[in-house]
Amino acid sequence: MSQPPANPDLSHVATWVFDLDNTLYPSDAAVMSQVDKKMTEYVARTLNLDLVAARKLQKDYWREYGTTLNGLMANGQVPDGRAFLDFVHDIDLSVVDPDPELARHIKALPGRRFVYTNGSMKHAENICDRLGISDCFHDMFDVEAADFQPKPHRSGFERFVNRFDVQAPESAFFEDSIRNLKTAHELGWTTILIRARPGPRDEESAGPGEHPDHVHFAADCLKTFLSTAKTASQAA
Repeated sequence: MSQPPANPDLSHVATWVFDLDNTLYPSDAAVMSQVDKKMTEYVARTLNLDLVAARKLQKDYWREYGTTLNGLMANGQVPDGRAFLDFVHDIDLSVVDPDPELARHIKALPGRRFVYTNGSMKHAENICDRLGISDCFHDMFDVEAADFQPKPHRSGFERFVNRFDVQAPESAFFEDSIRNLKTAHELGWTTILIRARPGPRDEESAGPGEHPDHVHFAADCLKTFLSTAKTASQAA
């Protein structure tokens, strides 16, 4: 793992793409822990498994297919992904704090701004509403828009690119997932890793001081990074 450049020069960026979960809000907010638990419950109930077997299958599918839902759909175990998404995203959002400072930093970015999530549109809207950043983005792209081909699958990225006419040399992608950033890097995007805060994390995230080679920049705090990054509006 190499050290990303210390000074984040993003003056070439005109399209800003943000992952949702554990990126736009801190990874220590108890959002994904709730979603993870509900995924296990859904798999157990749908496939008539005990919770231990359901959790193993859930994680096996996540590793093999990119998301648990994609694995369930690929194996014909759920006919419609919407019911799964509605169930697992029915969570307590009071764990997310409004963040007017983040809103100011995102709004200051010149060009187009998007949310690209493996979750549902409803979940993205709920999280952004809670954060107070819904009006910061030009559009949002969820896993259903990707035809249920989640990050890191290239086909999902290509659907995003085609929908919004994204030009790789002028695009930046903010993500907490190492493997999702790898696909973005292969497409020619500038990649920014938002590292997990100290505490429990999964194998696709990175902790403090960690930054794989396909990451151009890495930060422990999205707001701090945005506040120090050089953009086209500042360079003008």
